[in-house]
Amino acid sequence: MFRNKTYNRRKLLLVFSVVTVILLLLAGRLVYLMVFCSEYYGQKAEDLHERERDIKAARGKIVDATGTVLATNRTVCTISVIHSQIKDPEQVIEVLAKELEMDTETVRKRVEKVSSIERIKSNVDKETGDRIRNYSLGGIKVDEDYKRYYPYGSLASKVLGFTGGDNQGIIGLEVVYEDYLKGSNGKILTLTDARGVEIENAGERRQEPIDGKNLHISLDYNIQMYCEQAAKKVMEAKSADGVSIIVMNPQNGEIMSMVNVPEFDLNSPFTLVQKEEPQEEPLQAEETLQQTSSQPADEKKEEGQENTQDLLNQMWRNPCISDTYEPGSVFKIITASSAFEEGVVSLNDHFFCPGYKLVEDRRIHCHKRVGHGSEDFTQGIMNSCNPVFIELGQRLGVDNFYKYFQQFGLLSKTGIDLPGEAATIMHNKKNVGPVELATISFGQSFQITPIQLATTVSSLVNGGSRVTPHFGVSVKDDQGKLIETLEYPVQEGIVSSQTSETLRSVLEKVVSEGSGNKAYIEGFSIGGKTATSQTLPRSANKYISSFLGFAPAEDPQVLALAIINNPQGIYYGGTIAAPVVKEIFSNILPYLGIEKQAAAPSSEAADSSGSGQD
Repeated sequence: MFRNKTYNRRKLLLVFSVVTVILLLLAGRLVYLMVFCSEYYGQKAEDLHERERDIKAARGKIVDATGTVLATNRTVCTISVIHSQIKDPEQVIEVLAKELEMDTETVRKRVEKVSSIERIKSNVDKETGDRIRNYSLGGIKVDEDYKRYYPYGSLASKVLGFTGGDNQGIIGLEVVYEDYLKGSNGKILTLTDARGVEIENAGERRQEPIDGKNLHISLDYNIQMYCEQAAKKVMEAKSADGVSIIVMNPQNGEIMSMVNVPEFDLNSPFTLVQKEEPQEEPLQAEETLQQTSSQPADEKKEEGQENTQDLLNQMWRNPCISDTYEPGSVFKIITASSAFEEGVVSLNDHFFCPGYKLVEDRRIHCHKRVGHGSEDFTQGIMNSCNPVFIELGQRLGVDNFYKYFQQFGLLSKTGIDLPGEAATIMHNKKNVGPVELATISFGQSFQITPIQLATTVSSLVNGGSRVTPHFGVSVKDDQGKLIETLEYPVQEGIVSSQTSETLRSVLEKVVSEGSGNKAYIEGFSIGGKTATSQTLPRSANKYISSFLGFAPAEDPQVLALAIINNPQGIYYGGTIAAPVVKEIFSNILPYLGIEKQAAAPSSEAADSSGSGQD
């Protein structure tokens, strides 16, 4: 019996000890939660009684060189409903369906959905939002927001780019400078009870948004307009597939204009640009539709979505930086620069052109089939004579030619501040034989981008400084305070000042007396080079006509490159592309403050020389 009492006593003691330990643990845990974690759980409790709504930050503006705003914001509204606060669901559904011009059943599904807050429609114009707010219906929230707005519609569409539904940049400058433009969203915090109903007189807390900064760019609205008008004019006249124009300052790389017609409407970027097609096209499309009508519906829908996206991507694509092409005779500027630098040619060297040059077993023709006969180097570049430049390529040799390609920056991307830049497509040096060397020397059998060509030539005629082409100049706030000046790399000495001076001199003669005479403007000293290249496959008989010009020839302040893709009828660059640059220069040279010179060749003399072709 004594033994049983001892056992029971020990058992009670053990139970008491266990209970005591548990109570101590619970007390310790309670102290930990109440003292050390009070702030954390207090915030969690507060969060359960707070409803959060975003206040969108105003995106920074994009402002051109003249102070013209090219991209700004419009106030729009986001309409939402809070299910627990709706007192008359039918009236709410009726009002929203009417004012938002939405299907009643769609609105009903969203209004009746049990959620803390349900968005009905965003990007609603402010007038409609104000009308909905004036109904004073419980459960409807009208929050003001911003939508990107482009005052000039399609102007420079492939340069500026656009934003998505979340106001985030998608293409162009909008995406490259996103971090400067986007700003930081704010918040509206309101208190609710356990049912999610806002507590009256509890007020609300606001975290104010921080607006984005303004991007100031080198693009000039007026020059862009001049260029777009010239591009549309020649595109219509020649029924071309497209026209691209770049105007830049060759001294510092600032781009004043970049045109790619057809452009698209920045305020409706998902609407495909309609292009008139020949009568056969709709019939072919109908036949294709009939042929694919046996496909399952899901497959056809998916294929249609992919086709639409492909068409949109193509519409948004910027050919000046993303498309490569055979540059043709404009590339003779690079060949000439390389030959001058290497010392394998002088202005007094003489050549003979019978209309072709034999390279191994190939007869490579000049654009003038009957030949130019005897000519010095200056005449050779004025005539854009292929045999002369084939010989220069032979004098240079493959190793030297590629050395200068590298030195001039031709084999690297330009670093332009736009997304999607393509690289030069050049032969591997070890695969370059005599024929490839010959065709490279006059700008065929390889491909580069228009921006690469314009940048490289700018660097060769500006005294030898490899510039970085760019649009961004500075970042400022709404009060005009400078936040940051944007800077870009410059590589000095890619050619000697003597080579650059000689090059400018001979290219001036190309315009004043040679094949580029249709770009000549009386009283202005203009240098330039014509080009006509054939696209692949050669059997398609499609051509690209181009002209690159700069002024004043002695000290270039502006350079323009015009490219016409697949013009119909006459397709020579000197005949149809040079006049485009002439028209542009006629407008912008006085605008830029470039004055006429007192002494200049007469226009009659200029027009009487050269073929105006190539």
